[in-house]
Amino acid sequence: MSSSPPPRILLIIGPTAVGKSSLIDRVLAEYSDLVDLITYTTRPPRVGESEGQPYHFVTEERFKELLAQGFFIEWAHVHGRMYGTPRDQVEHAARSGKVVIADVDVQGAKSVLKEFPRTTTIFLKPPSMDALRHRFIKRGITSQADLEKRLESAKIEMAQADHFEHVLINDDFDHTLGEIRKIIENLLKNQ
Repeated sequence: MSSSPPPRILLIIGPTAVGKSSLIDRVLAEYSDLVDLITYTTRPPRVGESEGQPYHFVTEERFKELLAQGFFIEWAHVHGRMYGTPRDQVEHAARSGKVVIADVDVQGAKSVLKEFPRTTTIFLKPPSMDALRHRFIKRGITSQADLEKRLESAKIEMAQADHFEHVLINDDFDHTLGEIRKIIENLLKNQ
């Protein structure tokens, strides 16, 4: 029985609304050797989302069942909801020779790094806290209490940015995309 090759993983880390999903969507469209993980979450779908796009939406009870089965390589509570990265998708990507790309929080990244220490990490920062505040408002987060809670979470996450391999400030989408492309090219070259 042959064992699967070790997975190649690229994690995009950073606070909510920093642009992780937009950048991941762009590189997925450009690189056929990348595969995005479909994270599991207990939060309800937002307008325009559906099962599998961009999450697997499950009840908290089902999430806890999967957690007990060792289904996730990492999981976290984020803003009152549970999110988890499925192990089977990582293993399938490794067998297929693909590079997994995933958007995770700091806690999730640390969990993945414990199990897969050769994971490549990119921490995205906003150009400023004010810019991040405006991104939250654009997403419809207008309650002052919710804004402050999210901004405080972002500050805590950004204080840990230097624990990761690459740190990029997402102040210009095309420039940041170019930097991420360089990292991906290097990762794909060093198989």
